[in-house]
Amino acid sequence: MDAVLVPAPKLEALVRDIFIAAGGAPEEAAGIAQHLVGANLAGHDSHGVARVPRYVDWLKQGFVHFGRRPRIVMDGGAFALLDAEFGFGQNVAAEATRLGIERAQAHGAAVIALRHAGHVGRIGHYAEMALEAGLISLHIVNVAGSTLVAPFGGAERRFSTAPIAIGAPIEGRPLVLDFATSLVAEGKVLVASNGGKPLPPDALVGPDGALSGDPHMLYGDYPPVGLRNPGNGPGAIRAFGDHKGSGLALMCELLAGAFTGGGCAGPGGAGPGGERGRIANGMLSLYLSPAHFGTAEEFQRSAREYADWVASARPIDPARPVLLPGEPEARTRAERLAQGVPLQPDTWAGLLRTAQALGVMEEA
Repeated sequence: MDAVLVPAPKLEALVRDIFIAAGGAPEEAAGIAQHLVGANLAGHDSHGVARVPRYVDWLKQGFVHFGRRPRIVMDGGAFALLDAEFGFGQNVAAEATRLGIERAQAHGAAVIALRHAGHVGRIGHYAEMALEAGLISLHIVNVAGSTLVAPFGGAERRFSTAPIAIGAPIEGRPLVLDFATSLVAEGKVLVASNGGKPLPPDALVGPDGALSGDPHMLYGDYPPVGLRNPGNGPGAIRAFGDHKGSGLALMCELLAGAFTGGGCAGPGGAGPGGERGRIANGMLSLYLSPAHFGTAEEFQRSAREYADWVASARPIDPARPVLLPGEPEARTRAERLAQGVPLQPDTWAGLLRTAQALGVMEEA
């Protein structure tokens, strides 16, 4: 089925109104909507508006909350530990990032550990925030209470999708590397289940070790339009790169989960009482200021020279030049701002159904 093209401002307004109707303050609802639509604009539909029905369901169950700000548990100046207390992820993670930027600008470097955050969305967004301040950043994330990914050689779930993002503020060519340590993000399975881009045939693994690209392996039975529960399926997502992705996922769980005190992925929930079905992100972020290290000029010269040289490599396909991290997203963003955000019909129908259930009407 052909995708539904929705102008970005219209889509953002609809999502904002959904979250206002669900109980969010206008400013917070607008921030969440901007983040989600921004993920779609960047081509990361897995972390975009397809998430809205699930977020609303989590709100109803009390798994995530509006109006909460990160609480500082430990403050060491250049480092801090924050507890989000299950606040809405896009809000609390942005606030943690702003703190990291502020501390790095003061000290030259900062380490911010965040725990118990609602789903924080596309991690590259926080690297982009740091880029705007001229900072290098590294973000390591886990999802407590979420076991989706099988370790290398295994046929049972042990990891979350455990993403990583790194930003390099190169003038004229800012770069953002952003990927899950799983072969595909869970959101890509969600998009595929809604009639979107099919999964690679080896993205999932069944309990018998057989490889699959069928979303039912993760979700079990599900309706054409409606919520998907990744806990219902018999299989798991595979780690990318075999033992390499599996090893990275393990370290993400340890650094973003165990180190922050938010907990690793596992069979229990993410809350203090182990609420079944609740998930929470942990994020360990490092911010570096080239200006404070005295390397800003050399960083810009050498980094731009090297990035340009890498991109100049002769392409295998002349019609597809070598692109650097963040460049595909920039191209997709420009296209979708001009043409509209493509949504699979089932995704659009689910969004409208969520809006109507909350008394929100689609704008013409």
